[in-house]
Amino acid sequence: MKVLWAVTLSASLIFVIQSVMTFIGLGSDMDSDLPDEVSDGSFDADPSMNLLTFRNLVNFLIGFGWSAILLKDKISSIALLAFVALLIGVALVVLVMYLFKWLYSMQASGNINVRKDALGCLGSVYLTIPGERSGEGKVQITINNSVREYGAVTDGEALPTGAQIRVVEVISENTLLVEAQNSLII
Repeated sequence: MKVLWAVTLSASLIFVIQSVMTFIGLGSDMDSDLPDEVSDGSFDADPSMNLLTFRNLVNFLIGFGWSAILLKDKISSIALLAFVALLIGVALVVLVMYLFKWLYSMQASGNINVRKDALGCLGSVYLTIPGERSGEGKVQITINNSVREYGAVTDGEALPTGAQIRVVEVISENTLLVEAQNSLII
């Protein structure tokens, strides 16, 4: 029992230290014990789903240790007590893994892939675009619920400020090929 208490209290102390470090921003890089190619498992390289981590070991020891200590008077068979504690330890690891997976899924980078996301977007001319690709103007388009400003050229006639446009092609990361979008309602 003394060894069980020592392991459980040590794991609990390490858990508290890990939690404090995570909340102050120091614990994110200390989670994986294995290289990426070994620890990525079958969960599409989601870092929250690595099974063999120090954090998961600590979570298992906490679940196993505290359940064995709290249930020792309720379950008389040592083998049954060890089995129940083992199940609780594994359940705690799985619960924490899926909690971190859920939290990880809420993360967003905010980056926009212009070549993929801008094609076909609608917007308006911000600075007049000279016709026949003779110069560059500016347009504002909405990508992923965010208004962005890009340089723009057109193959047709000049497009005045305020004209409605549609992105036809992405020429570069900062320049779009646009065409007039007729907004006639019939």
